[in-house]
Amino acid sequence: MAELTPGPFVVPFNRPSTARRGLEFVADTLRSGHLAGDGPFSSLCETRLAEIIGAPVVLLTTSCTDALEMAALLLDLRPGDEVIVPSFTFPSTALAFHLRGAVPVFCDIRSDTLNLDEQALPALFTDRTRAVVVMHYAGVACAMESIIDLCRSRGVALVEDNAHGLFGLYNGKPLGSFGVFATQSFHETKNLTCGEGGAIVVNDSSYIERAKVVREKGTNRDQFRRGQVDKYTWVDVGSSFLPSDVSAALLWAQLEEASEIQAKRRHIWDRYGELLHGWATDAGARLPFVPGGARHSYHMYHVIFDTHEEQRRIRLHLLNRAILAVTHYVPLHSSPFGRSVGRGECPTSERISATLLRLPFYSDMTDAEMDLVVDALVEASS
Repeated sequence: MAELTPGPFVVPFNRPSTARRGLEFVADTLRSGHLAGDGPFSSLCETRLAEIIGAPVVLLTTSCTDALEMAALLLDLRPGDEVIVPSFTFPSTALAFHLRGAVPVFCDIRSDTLNLDEQALPALFTDRTRAVVVMHYAGVACAMESIIDLCRSRGVALVEDNAHGLFGLYNGKPLGSFGVFATQSFHETKNLTCGEGGAIVVNDSSYIERAKVVREKGTNRDQFRRGQVDKYTWVDVGSSFLPSDVSAALLWAQLEEASEIQAKRRHIWDRYGELLHGWATDAGARLPFVPGGARHSYHMYHVIFDTHEEQRRIRLHLLNRAILAVTHYVPLHSSPFGRSVGRGECPTSERISATLLRLPFYSDMTDAEMDLVVDALVEASS
């Protein structure tokens, strides 16, 4: 078998985490003969994730996008309903609800945490609002108390896109435990990964049985497996959201090492802050902000510059040193499709999109690799 060769970068933007027992667990799955979903490793992962988040039930999915689509199905959204979403997020946060006919209403973000601006939220509600979706950017909690109070007073559902936030806390409570539903990502860029994967967190127990039906293509197959019915049949809407147990085996290996992985990521995040504090002051750049009461997930590290021109100059300087630093989301309200299906003006999202740069960040990043990034930033500003 040919060796995998590294890319052209001395320091890549991301390098997927690997766990020591990953291959062992995949081999166990292959030997077991159970490759489809809902196997032994799927059960282990779901139980452990429910413990981490403090949720009644967590169900693995093939992606965070699928988990969001499940949430939209479970909320019984109809054409003309409205769902408020942050503009500065991945398209799936809005697309999942648009697919059910809902109109995305784009909310601007705060300039400090880069999360949905809770102060801008009240003006966006109408009598057609059915849900608010928050995304905990970089694993830093949104202002959940204000958002929860507002959703309760208006009688709308709260959904957490927690793709960045596993292991994060808000006032001591795990991110992913606040909404009716929350969604997780195990894409290769996330803290824990199985390549492609996700999960839906069901915090409202009244949705548990239906969530299992929706995930199983609209059938009551889960009841059949539990011996509650003699045969299973089509009983509701749904789709094929189950990941294979092979993927779950890879994820379980990472969950076993989660404490070690998180400790590595905390070291990287803290060291970036220590090394870049003086540079940021001199260069007029902003480093990540974590408000009181929040413990973030050590998912990523970003720098915000005063102008797009400065951001681009720094990014190209790093690229010339074979260091890949990247920008982030194009605001959904300004995207070609977002303009055609949703509404909202979000100037802060536009400004952050033009000036934010994400630095290389991955669990096995070495101090030497970090030093190359920091030295290149200092060099670019001198």
